[in-house]
Amino acid sequence: MTGALVLVAALVATALLALVMQRRNGRFTSRPGAATEGTADPVEPGGSGELADLPRVTADEIGAALGDRLTLVQFSSAFCSPCRATRALLTDVVSTRADVAHVEVDAESHLDLVRRLNILRTPTVLVVDADGVVLSRASGLPRRDQVVAVLDA
Repeated sequence: MTGALVLVAALVATALLALVMQRRNGRFTSRPGAATEGTADPVEPGGSGELADLPRVTADEIGAALGDRLTLVQFSSAFCSPCRATRALLTDVVSTRADVAHVEVDAESHLDLVRRLNILRTPTVLVVDADGVVLSRASGLPRRDQVVAVLDA
């Protein structure tokens, strides 16, 4: 009887963890201290943080120029099928916006950057401003409406 209870508890815990992961998959979350809609800009006095404290990427690190306003930096790996779908989605969304760029980075070739930015899985998409400051991120395949919303914010 004890074994059956342990099995049921493990199954319930697994199901709850799967639901939590599914809800978080592909959602953009703001970085601590990054300016979001309705909050103060981090470089202004009284803002939510200091610009120097936020993670940054440079054009040299990602191997491409940053966009005029925003850049979607996608970390991918060779055998990741959601990465291909994410690439197609981001390429399509960015094609209608002249001030936004999309850059795909091979996670295996940039391990130092992956560690520094705490990239735990692929695909991971970072929203980076023109200065290289990471404003938001999503792990997993984002939905089109989520990408458009984060670009419009």
